[in-house]
Amino acid sequence: MAPRSRRRRHKKSPSSVAPVVETPPTVVAPVPLILTKPGPSIDKLGFSSLEDNVPGLSQLILQKLNMKSYEEYKLVLDGGTPVSGFGYRCLEEMFQKMEDTFRFCAYCKALPRGLSDSKVLRHCKRCRNVYYCGPECQKSDWPTHRKVCQELRLVAVDRLMEWLLVTGDFVLPSGPWSWLTEVVQGWDTWFSMRRLQLDDTMDAVLDSQAMTTLWASVRRPRPDPDVLKGSLKRLLTDVLSRPLTLGFGLRALGINVGKVGGSTVHVVGASHAETFLTRPGDYDELGYMFPGHLGLHVIMVGVDVAAGFSQSTSASLLEPGTVQLSSHRGLYHDFWEEQIETGQIAHPDLVVAFHPGFHASPDLMEAWLPTLLLLRDYGIPTMITVYSHQELAASLQILVDLDTHITAYGANPFASLKPEQVYSNPNKQPVYCSAYYIMFLGSSCQLDKRQLEEKVNDRV
Repeated sequence: MAPRSRRRRHKKSPSSVAPVVETPPTVVAPVPLILTKPGPSIDKLGFSSLEDNVPGLSQLILQKLNMKSYEEYKLVLDGGTPVSGFGYRCLEEMFQKMEDTFRFCAYCKALPRGLSDSKVLRHCKRCRNVYYCGPECQKSDWPTHRKVCQELRLVAVDRLMEWLLVTGDFVLPSGPWSWLTEVVQGWDTWFSMRRLQLDDTMDAVLDSQAMTTLWASVRRPRPDPDVLKGSLKRLLTDVLSRPLTLGFGLRALGINVGKVGGSTVHVVGASHAETFLTRPGDYDELGYMFPGHLGLHVIMVGVDVAAGFSQSTSASLLEPGTVQLSSHRGLYHDFWEEQIETGQIAHPDLVVAFHPGFHASPDLMEAWLPTLLLLRDYGIPTMITVYSHQELAASLQILVDLDTHITAYGANPFASLKPEQVYSNPNKQPVYCSAYYIMFLGSSCQLDKRQLEEKVNDRV
């Protein structure tokens, strides 16, 4: 945590919480996709951290992808062409290479190149998701692995089924909501509302040639239809979790989406998870959540925004009933000074950070500090999401230390239902994207550490 004397100061508006007023239509300038000042990349930090638990794992991944460095890997993610000839001759090779990146002993962390000729890595027959170099390691690891084996079985299926999202063979059900927004309080009611449409969609995917090709390519028995449908539903929640979480934040914080000129949401710290495979239609569900809205502009801001993400290049007004996506590659406090304070972009009605991670790394905390103070000082309605109860408690404490006024926190009703495995520590309990949320507005939180811990344990 940086001392107060080092905290960056921002010009503050005369009132930290401005009254909500009706404004005339405003031209929303296109948000340039440019890199302003360099900042820490959470994607790069995550890739480098693989070495902490499994030395040599990051190099194994690069080798299987026919790449020489993380920079080349990031170039491909940004839509560039690597110099080493990245690519696969067929789907079978692609899936095999992908599976090879998971091949290390979950107990002793041995990689294939570190094994003698008499040993070979074999996966757990129950979950098909972790590997062992021999019976001894598997037996020793079983007390730990047995706690997560069933969940990791779901992870293994979802990892393959996700390919159907990449190719576009699994198209999410969409269209105006037939139920009132107030009725749809979480996934149970959302699935009930979309039931008939979802059933038809999943039946079509199960009967498709793409599904047949997928399981033929991985050279693995095709699971039962109920297993595949369960995977499709989890993948659907993973894609729609972000737009519906934005909607949950707008609704919970009482943001007026019916104001003239439309409403603006900033997603700060946006990375590849929010931008790489996102299509314009993925956020239509946010619009359907608020029938009669006068336009929603979602701006992704972060140093890891995918280079080809910018979805909107038009300087026209937000059209009522439409959701517009755009992006800015850089740090949020720089974006604020360059775009917001100069009047080029409208002030946000809501700011959201998906898994900011500032609790986990001093470097990330140092980078996030100016943004957190800016949001606090300007009284911007803000929501962040975290993966786990532990992250929730740690993030809450940091925000309390920064004197933010925490207005709400708890379990997210639109959390992803897709379990996420810790890549380099496969037997760690899987987590779920945006499992918990924190909302804050302005300053003057009065909870001390003991009161905070008691409230977290009571609420979750």
